[in-house]
Amino acid sequence: MSRRTIGAVLAVVGALLLADAALTLLWREPVSWALHRGDQAQLRERLAQAQRDGALAPGATDAQGPAAAMAHAARRLGRSAQPGDPLGSISIPRIGARFVVVEGTGRDELREGPGHYVHTALPGESGTVGLAGHRTTYQQPFRSIDALAPGDRIVVRMPYGRFTYRVTGTRIVAPSQVSVLARASSGDQLVLTACHPLFSARQRIVVTARLTAAEPRMRS
Repeated sequence: MSRRTIGAVLAVVGALLLADAALTLLWREPVSWALHRGDQAQLRERLAQAQRDGALAPGATDAQGPAAAMAHAARRLGRSAQPGDPLGSISIPRIGARFVVVEGTGRDELREGPGHYVHTALPGESGTVGLAGHRTTYQQPFRSIDALAPGDRIVVRMPYGRFTYRVTGTRIVAPSQVSVLARASSGDQLVLTACHPLFSARQRIVVTARLTAAEPRMRS
């Protein structure tokens, strides 16, 4: 291979690397997105099927009121969910984000979308609901959560109910600070976590939100 040919190859490689960096900076990391762009569509279909099948367990729980019924359904879903299973969806109007949430926060689960920390509550249960998501790779669901401000609305839809949260604050912590997922003394809350800053895993950005409304899903 001649020097001219080698130079041309290197120039093309360099241009591709620059293009990849530019796309990652301005939009998202293109390779991982292209490889997994169909994951959310598949998850939506699986979630829709679960909703058609019905998630609220029948029985005496219904007679105890909607809050008890949703808590019962949440515990039932938590016991049966396997890593990667779709649980529900999260919608964040401020940043135009809407994604299906899966069970687990391992590498494989977070490739598909936001993941639920398995040791935290599910919406409907008392305590903290913890979700993690990427900011630059794969579906990058939490890329812009640094733009959230107190009062912004976050809606989590589960097969058994709709849960509305209002952002209460944002902070930056070390990756080892797992106490951010602890139960809050102020009541039920949602916690979103992601790597920070963009293109780095040096820290974590943590957004907290307080539960303001919970509505059961009506069965057809």
